[in-house]
Amino acid sequence: MTATIVDIGTLIVSSPDICGGRPRLANTRITVGRIATLWKQGLTPEEIVDNWGYLSMAQVYAALTYYHANREAIEQSLHQDREDYDRLYIEHLEIQKSR
Repeated sequence: MTATIVDIGTLIVSSPDICGGRPRLANTRITVGRIATLWKQGLTPEEIVDNWGYLSMAQVYAALTYYHANREAIEQSLHQDREDYDRLYIEHLEIQKSR
C-alpha cells in the first residue's frame, strides 16, 4: 500500500475572483486571515477542525504557517477589512436614520 504524498504548496491558493484575492485554503472560501483570527481568539487547530469538520489538520496548520510567514501582510489585510466593516456599518446607520 502506497501512501499519498501531499505537496503542501498546494494547500494555500489565491485567485483574484475568489475572496478578493486573499490567500485561502484550496477548494474552500476559508481565508488564511480567518484561520489566523480564530487562532488568535484562542481556538486550537484541533478546535478549528472540530468546528469546521470539512477542514483537515494539514489545512489548518498550512494556513497558520502561511500566516506566520506573512504576518505583516495578513495583519494589514485584516486591519483593512475591519476599517471597511466599520465604514460600511456607519453608512448603514446613517441610511437608517434618514428614513
